[in-house]
Amino acid sequence: MMRSTMNEADGTFASRKSERFSALKNFFSSIFIYRSFRILLSAIFLWSGISKLMDPNYFAFIIDGYGLLPNPLTMPAAIVFSIIEVLAGLGLLVDIRGSLAVVTGLLASFMVILSYGIWLGLDVDCGCFGPEDPESEAFYGLRSALFRDIVMMFGIFYLYFWRYRQNVVPKHLTNLFKKFKKNEEML
Repeated sequence: MMRSTMNEADGTFASRKSERFSALKNFFSSIFIYRSFRILLSAIFLWSGISKLMDPNYFAFIIDGYGLLPNPLTMPAAIVFSIIEVLAGLGLLVDIRGSLAVVTGLLASFMVILSYGIWLGLDVDCGCFGPEDPESEAFYGLRSALFRDIVMMFGIFYLYFWRYRQNVVPKHLTNLFKKFKKNEEML
């Protein structure tokens, strides 16, 4: 008699565990969660890129602090990286094919640069969000920026995994232009 009660209890526990796993799986399979992660990452990259474009001299100064580029290339690099961040953020916002790959590449390169700065023991601002970066005043450290980038990379992995599991392919940029052209013709 005791044994059957234990099996029933085990069965109940197993079914509850299965229900929790199913609920968690449904939560992360939700289009709402996918879009929320995508919009959040997009907003971060847009904010970062726009704030750097507002004061490219500051970002060039930060790039120079890492000592990775010759002085004449720091300003063009500051402007180009900022523009790429903004374009990738916009592409991610409207789910354009390739934008997540660009965001992944940017974030990976930022992580490599931050790791390099930590390895050298540099005491510089990460330059992540321009001159008005609250992180630069609060932490002024590269380790916290690297940790934040690692968390964002997990978000990117989730987006890739969701696309794979749901068999979703982002829009081609040419299709988006065709759609706008078609709307103009209708007016």
